Amino acid sequence: MSRFALIKAVLGPIMRLMFRPRVEGAENIPGDGPVILAGNHLTFIDSIVLPIVCDRQVFFIGKDEYVTGKGLKGRLMAWFFTGVGMIPVDRDGGRGGVAALMTGRRVLEEGNVFGIYPEGTRSPDGRLYRGRTGIARLTLMTGAPVVPFAMIGTDKLQPGGAGLPRPGRVTVRFGEAMEFSRYEGMDRDRYVLRAVTDSVMAEVMRLSGQEYVDMYASKAKAA
Repeated sequence: MSRFALIKAVLGPIMRLMFRPRVEGAENIPGDGPVILAGNHLTFIDSIVLPIVCDRQVFFIGKDEYVTGKGLKGRLMAWFFTGVGMIPVDRDGGRGGVAALMTGRRVLEEGNVFGIYPEGTRSPDGRLYRGRTGIARLTLMTGAPVVPFAMIGTDKLQPGGAGLPRPGRVTVRFGEAMEFSRYEGMDRDRYVLRAVTDSVMAEVMRLSGQEYVDMYASKAKAA
C-alpha cells in the first residue's frame, strides 16, 4: 500500500467526518492521463480537503517550510504533506516561480493530476482575485486539460487560514474539463496566456459564486 493510500485509508474517514465534504462534478475529472485541477484558495485546509475528495492522487506545490520543521511535529508534518502529494518548492527565491512551473510540467508529463491555485496565494477577504498565467503555460506546454474547481465554506471553518479548523460542512464543486489545443505552440504569447487564464478564472468564479477582483491577491495583501 502506498503512503497516499495509507493516509487516505486511516485519516480520510476522520477528515470526512470533520469536514463532511459535499462533492459535485467529480465525474469531470478524467480517470487517467494528465489533468490540471485549478481552483480558488480560501484557507490552508483547501490543500487537505482536495486530496480526500479525489479518487486520483493530486500533486501540488507547497512551501518547503512545511517539510523542514524540527522534532516529532516537524517529521510528522513532512510525512503527511509529502504523502498526500505535496511537492516542496522554495517559492521565495528569485527562481521560485520557474521551479514551480517546471515541477508542474514534470508531474503532468508523467500522466498525473496537478492541483494549482491560479491566484498564487490565499484570498485575503474571500473574494476571487486575478489569476497568474502559470496555469495557462502549463496547459499549453503539456496539452493537459484543465478542470476548474471551487472550494466553498472552507474559510468559515478556518478563518484567516490559521489555527485548528473547526468541524463543519464544505462543498467542493468541479466544472467540466477545459482544453486549449487551439492555442498549441503559443505558450509564450502573453495575450494568449492572459486569455486562457481569464477563461479558467471565469469558470472558477461561476462555480464558487465569489465576487471577482481584477487585481492580484498578493498586491491586495500588500496594500
